[in-house]
Amino acid sequence: MIKSILISTILFFALQRAIAQQPDIIPLPDHFSKVDADFVLSSGTVVTVQDKEFEKVALFFQQQVLEYTGISLPLKTRAKDRSVSFIKRKKSGKEPESYSLEMNDKYIIISSSTDRGAFDGAVSLLQLIRKGGAKENAVNLSCWKIEDKPLYSWRGFMLDESRHFMGKTKVKSLLDWMAYYKLNRFHWHLTDQNGWRIEIKKYPKLALVGGIGNYTDPFTSATFYTQEDIKEIVQYAGQRFIEVIPEIDMPGHARAANMAYPEYSGGGTPKYPDYTFNPGKESTYSYLSNVLKEINVLFPSHMIHMGGDEVSYGNKNWETDSDVKALMQQHALADIAKVEQYFVSRMADSIRELNNKVLVWDEAVDTNLPINETLVFWWRQNKPEQLKKALDKGFSVVLCPRLPLYFDFVQDSLLTNGRKWEGKFNSLEDVYSFSPNNFPGTRGHEDLVKGIQANLWTETIPGIPRLDFMLFPRICALAEAAWTSPEKRNFKLFENRLKPELGLFKKSGLNFYEKKYMANEIMGNN
Repeated sequence: MIKSILISTILFFALQRAIAQQPDIIPLPDHFSKVDADFVLSSGTVVTVQDKEFEKVALFFQQQVLEYTGISLPLKTRAKDRSVSFIKRKKSGKEPESYSLEMNDKYIIISSSTDRGAFDGAVSLLQLIRKGGAKENAVNLSCWKIEDKPLYSWRGFMLDESRHFMGKTKVKSLLDWMAYYKLNRFHWHLTDQNGWRIEIKKYPKLALVGGIGNYTDPFTSATFYTQEDIKEIVQYAGQRFIEVIPEIDMPGHARAANMAYPEYSGGGTPKYPDYTFNPGKESTYSYLSNVLKEINVLFPSHMIHMGGDEVSYGNKNWETDSDVKALMQQHALADIAKVEQYFVSRMADSIRELNNKVLVWDEAVDTNLPINETLVFWWRQNKPEQLKKALDKGFSVVLCPRLPLYFDFVQDSLLTNGRKWEGKFNSLEDVYSFSPNNFPGTRGHEDLVKGIQANLWTETIPGIPRLDFMLFPRICALAEAAWTSPEKRNFKLFENRLKPELGLFKKSGLNFYEKKYMANEIMGNN
């Protein structure tokens, strides 16, 4: 008994010591050490920038400090002390997003070879400021020396707005939180069965007719983003160094588009009516290429996701369609699986002609897409052979398997509203512990794994409270899994760093998940 108590006491104090030696930053930096000093941030603190490339980052930092603390920091070209300085260092072989954060009682220096890296350094400092000891229009900051870089270049979050539309204000809020946790890819699922959510000038009925309804109510008024909305959101994301990647789903998941322009429909099934575009009509390719031309102008990321998944759910009509039969004969396509591959290859050509990389779900690995111009998203954790096939072929891959990176899956066994996979769910710890090393197919292909992404499908998410409940705080675990190498992660220490985040969520009015407050799930149904 005494021995057990002694061991528990030793472990407790060891944990407390480890906690004290970690900065209050999520995701955890790559290397860090405590500095025996405090820096007092106040209106007497000056922000300095020595390179014009970093002025955008310094301005963002100023604005965020004012918003979080009410403190206005002047921008100057130089200062002797009490300064936060952004310094551009010479480019080296280091990761382009790497940065250094050096703090003492006189000054703070953020240095990087790129503005993206400087931004990440600014975000780390902003996190320390938001959790620092605020008193009389000043914030007392414990000092750290940090050398940091991300594990992956692709640290993504996908939002489905076809099933349920969340709107511009919420999307901007999500972009704020993404930037705060150094997530840098916003994959925007804008079209699917239940709604077409983006204005296309050449085909206005896509939004006006295809935007009618959602997963819960097929008759609600049309909701969609105008092209001006899209420009505003893309610009907002860009200020936070987040690239926005649109997804225009094809050849399946096309019912909303087909409601607007039925002449391009390839039919479906009783369960999935008007599910596909018609691959046998030449006019279909012209129509979709025109759509993609407008998408290309609106999104400067040079990436378009074309879906390409679950086509077999609704391509039965292709077997009897006269246009599809003629196509099969003309191109010697043996079956409708080959028809699908023909369609995907042809539309991928249209995307590449617009100087865009082609992004696809893992079904498209079976198509002969150009390896160097395609990015595959592996989502079917029950089909590891697809991941292996993609990597063996040489495709670059983003990992987003349902387990544990689908955030429409519940976080806890006691939760009833939401998805599970054969009884399995996606807990905070499961998300945090995710690593490509869990999948044998990645071994020897580590350089092809570009990153990870969480996907939030919205069939069971009819509104913003439920969205918050499913995303927060798992977004923090996602961020650390994408940034921090597995051997440097410790879930117990992460839980401790997460506590202040819950206070920020509460202050921000988020309906976040916390196990002891199960009532939040009921609120989340609203």
